[in-house]
Amino acid sequence: MSTKKLLVVLAPNERDDFLPSPLWEELHSCGLEVVWREPDEVRQLGWQVCFEEDEPEVIITGWQTPALPSELPESSIRPRYLCHLTGSVRKLVPRSWIESGLQVTNWGSSISHTVAECGLLLILTGLRRAGYWNLRMHRDGAWKGPELDTRSLFGRRLGIHGFGAIAQALVRLLIPFQLKISVYSPNMPQAMLDEFNVQRVDNLEALFSENEVVVELAALTPETQGIITEALLRRIPEGGLFVNLARGALVDEAALARVCSEKKLHACLDVYVEEPLPKDSPLRQLDHVTLLPHLGGPTVDQRKTAGRFALENLQRYLRGAETVSAVDLEIYDRAT
Repeated sequence: MSTKKLLVVLAPNERDDFLPSPLWEELHSCGLEVVWREPDEVRQLGWQVCFEEDEPEVIITGWQTPALPSELPESSIRPRYLCHLTGSVRKLVPRSWIESGLQVTNWGSSISHTVAECGLLLILTGLRRAGYWNLRMHRDGAWKGPELDTRSLFGRRLGIHGFGAIAQALVRLLIPFQLKISVYSPNMPQAMLDEFNVQRVDNLEALFSENEVVVELAALTPETQGIITEALLRRIPEGGLFVNLARGALVDEAALARVCSEKKLHACLDVYVEEPLPKDSPLRQLDHVTLLPHLGGPTVDQRKTAGRFALENLQRYLRGAETVSAVDLEIYDRAT
């Protein structure tokens, strides 16, 4: 009987970052015959040829993996499990594949702590106006004057929109700062909020008006698209800070640019409606807005955390156990 196969479709840098030694060696000892193809090779050959030649039961994928074909191949050569090393699979896996029984997992909450770390960076950067001063010192030779607008995080009122794994990890990082933290997350059980010692607010208007720092961490759904309006942004107390490392489309970007242009609100952003952020975006012209190019995911040195998580899921699959962070149809439809 032939050995079952595992097809790894990763660029060399993805393989080295997510599956460095000894993880790569562990993968080869999982009991499946491992075949590695680079994404460009799969694009040139086509998925159908790869399925016919490699006959993989399992596929490991990453950011650069080409999308699966919309037309399902014959069931005899169709993979049974797709282990995605990164986040959303919407651009990789057509819905019909999951409907037909393909098991899919992603990195789930395994990297939440690193995204939360980026959130803490953005909060401190915004309050200390570090992005503004870094630019002014490089570009204009500036130095501080008698009028400063820097703020400390200690003892502040901070609001969080959404309370998933990243928000929970962020709250843990914020403990030393002795904050008053409130959360708007209508479907979150009260017991969870009590566990993290955060207060519930009943609406976004209260969240934005009662906090000097507001962190956007809600999921993007048809209901939440564009939910952060100009009226909400103007509720943040003058000199306050808005941080977004969830999804750009949650926010009315034009409104955010207008409010920040008045220099009554600072913003630190890692995500945008259109990525890469267009060069002519008004957000790029505002020195009260600190921008990152969607760096909130795991740093290069921490990608192995997601790789380890994927190998553990692979072992669960091979044992016939339930995988963690499975992407079913409900989760797929909510994903962005």
